[in-house]
Amino acid sequence: MSSTLTTGETARFSVKNVGGIDETSVEIPPGITVLAGRNATNRTSFLQAVMAAMGSERSSLKGDADEGRVELELGDDQYVSTLKRIGGGVSTSGDPYLDDAEVADLFAFLLGDNEARRAVTRDADLRELIMRPVDTDAIRREISELEDEKSRLDDRLDELQSLKRDLPELEKERTRLRDELEAKRAALAEKEAEIDEHSADVDESREEKRELEKKLDDLRDRRSDLETVRSDIDLEQESIESLQRELRELETELDNLADGSEETDGELDRRIEQLRDRKQRLSSEVSELQNVLKFNEEMLEDGPVTGALPSENGESKAVTDRLVDDNSVVCWTCGSNVDRENIEGTLDQLRKLRKEKLATVRDIEDDLSELRSQKKERENRQRRLETVERKLERVEDEIERREETLADKRDERDRLGEEVAALEETVDDLESEDFSEVLSLHKEANEIEFQLGRLESSLEDIEADIADIEDELASESDLRDERERVADELTDLRTRIEQIETQAISEFNDHMDAVLGILEYANIERIWIERVERQVREGRRKVDKTVFELHIVRSTESGTTYEDTVDHLSESEQEVTGLVFALAGYLVHDLYETVPFMLLDSLEAIDSDRIARLVDYLSEYAEFLVVALLPEDAQALDEEYTRISKI
Repeated sequence: MSSTLTTGETARFSVKNVGGIDETSVEIPPGITVLAGRNATNRTSFLQAVMAAMGSERSSLKGDADEGRVELELGDDQYVSTLKRIGGGVSTSGDPYLDDAEVADLFAFLLGDNEARRAVTRDADLRELIMRPVDTDAIRREISELEDEKSRLDDRLDELQSLKRDLPELEKERTRLRDELEAKRAALAEKEAEIDEHSADVDESREEKRELEKKLDDLRDRRSDLETVRSDIDLEQESIESLQRELRELETELDNLADGSEETDGELDRRIEQLRDRKQRLSSEVSELQNVLKFNEEMLEDGPVTGALPSENGESKAVTDRLVDDNSVVCWTCGSNVDRENIEGTLDQLRKLRKEKLATVRDIEDDLSELRSQKKERENRQRRLETVERKLERVEDEIERREETLADKRDERDRLGEEVAALEETVDDLESEDFSEVLSLHKEANEIEFQLGRLESSLEDIEADIADIEDELASESDLRDERERVADELTDLRTRIEQIETQAISEFNDHMDAVLGILEYANIERIWIERVERQVREGRRKVDKTVFELHIVRSTESGTTYEDTVDHLSESEQEVTGLVFALAGYLVHDLYETVPFMLLDSLEAIDSDRIARLVDYLSEYAEFLVVALLPEDAQALDEEYTRISKI
């Protein structure tokens, strides 16, 4: 994998009051640039200026300045970063190259104190470092949304499957109704033929016949109306029973929702606010502590010790006292000679304290996440409660309306029943022996016509249901495609974290093998990372957690292999391992697509020839690779590379 971010343009930097730089202008062409010089020649300060132009907040101001500035011209674009001293820290502003340089700080700006680079020797959590830039909360929210969408699609597809199962029965019923209709029409035609035959033989009063036929028509209509009302009554009763079942279910759900005994919203908000305040205070202390560590590490590396740690009466001394609690700190501004080991011992105490406070911050973040989840669950419960209450009210109103309709239908049924009885009595009075048979035929024909009407109505309903189902089934293919898309997205999201972990391990192992082959370290067979599950303590809890376990395999002169520990690696081997781990993070988070600069510093522990080979290897992945080296180390690199000796 090689760099895809290419500008082909020379980068022009104008720097003022950054690190130890008063003011300078430097041009960096694409490719490898070597900053060659002794310690305290502003090489690290210039790398900090590059970081500032990129958007990093890990740059320092010149000791006697309150404001600094870095300008970067890259092609037709210009980027500006301003540093200002505020209290005991430095704030940055302006329009830098990156909106957020957190990932670049971890995996692209590989100065001596780079966290990813030092992770191996400091026994840091390698997996946590790789995953730190990944917004796992956002991934979980997206998973939850997609799960809801998939559930909705599954329910809809289940509905379609149910409709599909109903379709054969409906089609069978449609065929039966059509056959029955055809038979009824044939029977009606036969009755009408019989009526015509008998009517020709009956000598009757046309007026009486017309009156009888009218009454028979009225009787048929009333019977039809009565049957329709009875059917409506059955439907209303079924609807009321269904609504009453729904009402009972809603009342049960409402009781369950109302039984919640969680903390009130106000109590949750207060606890969340308290944890936020505590986290902010701890984060501020960690930041202040980091500033103290960074300043003194730079002084140890690039300049004299005198003045490194703040004085007894200085503001920063108060910060150090507060962070280290009761541990005393030797005054480094009195002019007396101080052993370097004592200074480094004090810095180790500060690093340990910073690590402890960072662990506390992570515990607070876990508690905050849990409280936010409780609050969200409570809000969801409240929204569902309100929804159920509204639905309950609608169902009660619907039951009341349908009961009123049912009462009206029953009254109508009774009225129609009385009318049918009266018409039947009238028809009986109009019958005579002379045409009683034809009247009987008329009644039979009326009954057949009534049955025909019902069959036609039923057939229309069945055909409408079949058409609706076929219309809905037409969308099944699109729904399945959508569900497949959502399922694929869910699978990708659920495995994204594991994919990133797997890729990180693969990148480290592959590049570690390649680098070891290039640098030819004696008796190291392999250095590799394994992804394992362990039960670890996080704050007050024990949880199953994925960790990256580093393995070192050595060989003896006889060819026997054995597993070694990081502590037994030489300083050079440790440095190379840390740089390869940082490269793995660089590749996993695609920084080669977004960050044009990779920065290297503090390589003195590696011999010159290996530095040259390592620089050549890393140059493949960044458009600009800027390396700070001592003059004797710089000589080992190709003379064609750009060299800058004065800043």
